[in-house]
Amino acid sequence: MKIALIFFFAVLSEVIATTALKFSEGFTKVIPSLVVVVGYGLSFYLLSLSLKVIPLGTAYALWSGIGIVLTVIIGMLLWREQMDWARGIGIMLILIGILVINLFSTSTAH
Repeated sequence: MKIALIFFFAVLSEVIATTALKFSEGFTKVIPSLVVVVGYGLSFYLLSLSLKVIPLGTAYALWSGIGIVLTVIIGMLLWREQMDWARGIGIMLILIGILVINLFSTSTAH
């Protein structure tokens, strides 16, 4: 359970950092730029702790997949980015992949 919480915060910090990247406007805004650097640093640190238990391929697939889905949702909410059929199908495939890994992979640590 502790690793799941650490992993959750690794994903959350990555999503916050990616969101701040848009706000940084090419690293021309100081505060969002600092959030990017700290957020990615924290995310990679927490991800590295997760790798003590979760296999690399599984952790990276989940970390990036969940991050992508959350970032797309944030883009739609904050910047009114549109959902088209290709984006929708892509997100569905990512979510299916996350479910398959969590439900059926024998190499996933729980």
